Amino acid sequence: MKAEIVSVGTEMLLGMIVDTNAQWLTQELASIGIDVFWISQVGDNLGRVVDIIQRGLSRSDVIIMTGGLGPTEDDLTRESIAAALGETMVVDPELERHLRENFARRNRAMPERNVKQATLISSARAIPNPIGTAPGWWVEHDGTIIVTMPGVPSEMKLMWNEQVAEKLRARAGTSILVTRSLKALGLGESAVEEQLGELIHGTNPTVATYAKPDGVQVRISAKAATAEEARALIAPVAEQAEAALAPYVYARDDETLASVAAQILAAQGWTIASAERGLAGAMAAEICAAPSLLTLYQGGFIVNDDGTPLGIGRLEPADMASAARIQTGADVGVGAALNTDGERPFAEIAVDVRNHVLTDTTRWNMAIPELRRRAATETLALLLRALRETA
Repeated sequence: MKAEIVSVGTEMLLGMIVDTNAQWLTQELASIGIDVFWISQVGDNLGRVVDIIQRGLSRSDVIIMTGGLGPTEDDLTRESIAAALGETMVVDPELERHLRENFARRNRAMPERNVKQATLISSARAIPNPIGTAPGWWVEHDGTIIVTMPGVPSEMKLMWNEQVAEKLRARAGTSILVTRSLKALGLGESAVEEQLGELIHGTNPTVATYAKPDGVQVRISAKAATAEEARALIAPVAEQAEAALAPYVYARDDETLASVAAQILAAQGWTIASAERGLAGAMAAEICAAPSLLTLYQGGFIVNDDGTPLGIGRLEPADMASAARIQTGADVGVGAALNTDGERPFAEIAVDVRNHVLTDTTRWNMAIPELRRRAATETLALLLRALRETA
């Protein structure tokens, strides 16, 4: 089954909001075995939305639309579907009753323009919205399904999970997509692909590589009638992929550098502290963003060029890591410093695990904000390496 996603709203084209709905829906559709072939963003213009819908009707089995279901004049998703299908919108009395009751429960008078949210066309059925005023539509036309949902992410996700996903999965058949991920650091994307060899050319499971801020992700996906069958297809391929990348794989699926490091630290009963110079708090932010690592965090230091508050003089990252560990009483210290003295800035990083010290340098052709984030990521990678050597 081929699907496309249409996000409606001029605010996306103006850069005022980011279209997170399409990204989320793509993942959800893949998980129920429906392939997304096209994603479109279109402004609040009747002619352009109609054009998108008509193109979708000619090429897709499912069109998922979000946004444009509000009560104002520029909310045109319903009108566009009606125009594309040559049908007339009429007010559904039951939907109108529910809508007026919704406003009454909140002790608010309903503006008459909201009545448009209670309309249907002959080929549409309403999809209830338990937390908003805008119901969705489920439309079937000449073998194509059109699903409309609110643009508000919380309303859209609830509607999808409770009323749309299972119905679409049943219509798509029994195919289910299951995905596993391996995360590697220390090789570029092309080198990872080269290491994987013929695994890249498989069709079910498929193996693909993606460059990410925390390394290279290897995604292994399989389709089957059941999740168990799909996992059985994935298992031997994942084993081969991990063997090919063994020295470089640091995490699987939802694991991160921080969460894996936290697992090792917690198993040892160890805590961690940090010190950074020139990173504008990127190291502390990386640690604090991981709840499992934050619980083990004894504190961090933003160090000035003269070494304060950790000491006198311009401390090197290894000295910073050790000083942070000692001053907080932590078992492990990490240090990172941005060096802007030369032609190109670079970062020096260090880890002190109970006096076992590792250092490294990260040189990337990046602007300083990106280099700061990269230095924090690579410090966690160095931390993981040191922990595996000592724990």
